[in-house]
Amino acid sequence: MYQIEVPFSCPYCLAPITMLVDPSVPAQTYVEDCEVCCHPVEVTAEADGEAVTSFRAERLQ
Repeated sequence: MYQIEVPFSCPYCLAPITMLVDPSVPAQTYVEDCEVCCHPVEVTAEADGEAVTSFRAERLQ
């Protein structure tokens, strides 16, 4: 399975981190903990099979 590493800043602690996104899944939403502060981050990504076309990381409400 091919995955793309997407860099961003944690919405809680603002630390630079990365998450892996599978570009074969067109639309995905999941929760993963920040590797620095351990707060839950809601990730929403869209992909076209080859690249990530949209990525958003937000605080979990």
